[in-house]
Amino acid sequence: MLSKVPQVTLIFWIIKITATTLGETAGDALSMSLNLGYIISSGIFLVLFAIFVSLQIKAKQYHPYLYWLTIITTTTLGTTIADFVDRSLGLGYFGGSLILLSLLLSSLAVWYYSEHTLSVENIQTAKSEIFYWVTIMFSQTLGTALGDWVADTQGLGYLYSAIIFGSILFILTLCYFWTKISHTFLFWSAFILTRPLGAVLGDFLDKPIAHGGLDLSRFGASFTLITVIFVLIAISKRQSKAQS
Repeated sequence: MLSKVPQVTLIFWIIKITATTLGETAGDALSMSLNLGYIISSGIFLVLFAIFVSLQIKAKQYHPYLYWLTIITTTTLGTTIADFVDRSLGLGYFGGSLILLSLLLSSLAVWYYSEHTLSVENIQTAKSEIFYWVTIMFSQTLGTALGDWVADTQGLGYLYSAIIFGSILFILTLCYFWTKISHTFLFWSAFILTRPLGAVLGDFLDKPIAHGGLDLSRFGASFTLITVIFVLIAISKRQSKAQS
């Protein structure tokens, strides 16, 4: 059976970070700019998430645009759920992060117990795909809460937070090439940490200047980011054809 997830390459990570940044701006656009609130916005994104995951599972092979649109729904859903847990439920960023970390670890544990592997190279059955997408959704939600906790609660700001998360990702990259640490462990660690990086970058783009942001339009930033993603997907498809 053909794999329905992309190869993990440099362009994969670039698209992933761009998609997580889009998740922050698009999620805030619905919940804040349109004043729909976190519950209604989460409901909308949850429906979209369910639709795209269903399409992804029904697909017979990897479809780049479908895959990345599904990723985008997880990032937007993660943004609104994390904000709901942190702000509406009053748990705070740290309390929300702990709960979401527990859910993520539980998802990974059940997945490993059921499939005996967490490798993305073995995503070839409907069951493994469900585990894959649920785990991704939890990781995106945790990443949002973690990014907000570091940038806002700890007062490090968006740029310093981006440097911190970017530096950790760089260290994980060095570990991938220069150590014998499990590549599966490093993949999921990097996958999780790209979300808080995207969260602080998204906040940097659309938050008020007085709060350390650029005060850009959330809708304008979201449109620009999704355009960049589609261009990168097109480039990736061309590279794949050239190599085949």
